[in-house]
Amino acid sequence: MPDFTDTLQPSAIPTGPDILSKERANSNVPIDELATHLLSRNDFLNRQERVLRILEKEPLFNKSKQLNLSRPDRYRLGLARAKKLRRLADEYGWDAEDMGMSQYLCDDVSPYSKLISLVHYAMFVVTIQEQGSEEQKAYWMPKIDAMDVIGCYAQTELGHGSNVKGLECEARWDPKTKEFVLHSPYISSSKWWNGTMGRTANHAIVVAQLKVPKTADATEFVNYGPHPFVVQIRDLKTHEPLEGIAVGDIGPKYGYASMDNGYMLFDHFRIPHSAMLSNYSRIDPNTCTYSKPANPAVVYGSLTAVRASIIMHARLIIARAVTIGVRYTCVRRQFQDRDTKDKTSPELSVLDYPTVQIRILPLLATAFALHYTGDAMQKLYERTRAQITTGDFSKLAVLHAQSSGLKSLCTELAANSIETCRRAMGGHGFGGGSGFIQLNNDYLSKPTVEGDNWMITQQTASYMIKRMAAAVASKGKAEDELEQSCRDWLHDVGVNGDSGGKLSPLPILANDEAIVHAFQRRSRHLTHRAYLAREVEKQGWNSMQIQLRAISHAESEAILVTNFHLALKPAPHQDQAPEPLSPTLRSHLTTLFRLFALHTMDHSARDFFKAAAVSDSDLDQLPAKIQDLMTQIRPHAVRLVDSWKIPDFLLDSALGRYDGKVYEDLFNRAHRLNPLNEETFNPYYQSDEIVMGSGRDELKRILSKL
Repeated sequence: MPDFTDTLQPSAIPTGPDILSKERANSNVPIDELATHLLSRNDFLNRQERVLRILEKEPLFNKSKQLNLSRPDRYRLGLARAKKLRRLADEYGWDAEDMGMSQYLCDDVSPYSKLISLVHYAMFVVTIQEQGSEEQKAYWMPKIDAMDVIGCYAQTELGHGSNVKGLECEARWDPKTKEFVLHSPYISSSKWWNGTMGRTANHAIVVAQLKVPKTADATEFVNYGPHPFVVQIRDLKTHEPLEGIAVGDIGPKYGYASMDNGYMLFDHFRIPHSAMLSNYSRIDPNTCTYSKPANPAVVYGSLTAVRASIIMHARLIIARAVTIGVRYTCVRRQFQDRDTKDKTSPELSVLDYPTVQIRILPLLATAFALHYTGDAMQKLYERTRAQITTGDFSKLAVLHAQSSGLKSLCTELAANSIETCRRAMGGHGFGGGSGFIQLNNDYLSKPTVEGDNWMITQQTASYMIKRMAAAVASKGKAEDELEQSCRDWLHDVGVNGDSGGKLSPLPILANDEAIVHAFQRRSRHLTHRAYLAREVEKQGWNSMQIQLRAISHAESEAILVTNFHLALKPAPHQDQAPEPLSPTLRSHLTTLFRLFALHTMDHSARDFFKAAAVSDSDLDQLPAKIQDLMTQIRPHAVRLVDSWKIPDFLLDSALGRYDGKVYEDLFNRAHRLNPLNEETFNPYYQSDEIVMGSGRDELKRILSKL
């Protein structure tokens, strides 16, 4: 109902729209050029604009009351939206990239998600594409494309996650019937956390221990380790679980309210010989002979693909958080400058305070850093998979190592960025109009899924120690670039890692190349220390785990800094976009590069000093240099976040609106869109009535839900 509040306006002068207009007018960041530079892959910008126009017209994608829904209603809404997106795909002839864009803009985790859940399209489909035989792909892919098969990826179990070798679900080969028998021998063998499995999927990739009879009477078995099987889990007409399968939703979670993460157990459930994906491994049905892949690591290709895409997704998460943070802290004004003589001067924008800048502007730079490494990782993955098809596995180990370490670091940076920005918003960051609630809750899964962020760094560290050991041995040609880099470092410092003062600190404040070399030198130094501890001093692996995480993060940070720097080189680089950067844009990106690198360095200053990478005096100057860089970036912050082209439809944030109408939107959400304000309640304890005029009906309804 209209009331007197309809005519009220914010008291602040200038208004939010005026502030953001002035911010944009006073900056020379070429928004369209930068947006094209960042988002030209797969025609992202044109695709976003085209799909957005369609979604904005559909009532089903209205988010105004979404946060007020119960978890069961959120699942129902998620499924309804997923179905609608698939029907829109048919109506408008969307391809897979269009579908991915629609799910990105919808921003609701659902059974058909691609960018968000990484379940149906990423894990289920990629596993079949990579590990299925040509015959299997020809059979399954048409059914998947038609959505007759709705799949999930069932690997993680109640008792085991990161330790894939420890999975308990087993698939025993029965030579008499030429079938596999899937069985979950313990409650801890239950598949757990698998998205889409709870209520939606009718098929699953089930990762189980492959056991083949060792003797004719099948009393002893040989365990060949985890292998993937395609398994129908529900009836295609009734959608009820098949006999011998217990499957359902695991219940509420921190986030992913609309996703049916599930559990599943098998009771001697029989599946045909064709269920085993057999591109690399297979069982001869007649002889029971097991053929293993030329390189066992190929069976983890699907997980590696997901980790590579997670890195690219992380930079969009940071960009969203920082877009809200920058726009709101420009509009929000608090206190005059304490040193001003003019008592009538306006209050300062919150982003003018260095204590706010230090929380937000380095994250702005981080979004760009993740962009260049995410792009490089996707290209590395594509090249590696192409090589594998020819029998060349030489790049698989480095892909696995880099993707593991980067997944750990980048998802940690992204998850922390949301909370850091939220806190920098003050009280309004805690409210439903912030745009952070669902973003924060949903993204909290990423530091633990697809490999716990602390555990998977051991995979990176193990590879690095091996390459350092090979460099110390220095036999023949270096196996890869990392080993050659270790050899070069050892040439400068000696095999004991003690340079004896021969290494001079690098001039990081005067030369960007020196910054890159400093990060690489620090990584080699930490790796060599771990090599000595493990290979020479024979320290136990468990006792080194904190040290191993440190070298993984050091190498991952070096990769981020290196790729950022390479992207800004004036001379075309093989992995750069073909369009050269204008001098103006290169200047802005160079400032962001320096802020990201030096801010990262400042957090690990002692390691850089111990590695003889940076002088003590330069480290002392870092805080002042970082503040100077933030001062240079501050006038351009709004246009820099604008360049990520994140629509208001996706942000769903009163604080981060493009037009700056923060207070108007916050009040509208509270006063007009809040369903709690649509009823009149009875607060008096003498009566059981909850809603005025409902009698005891409302209380009965509440009790029925408990």
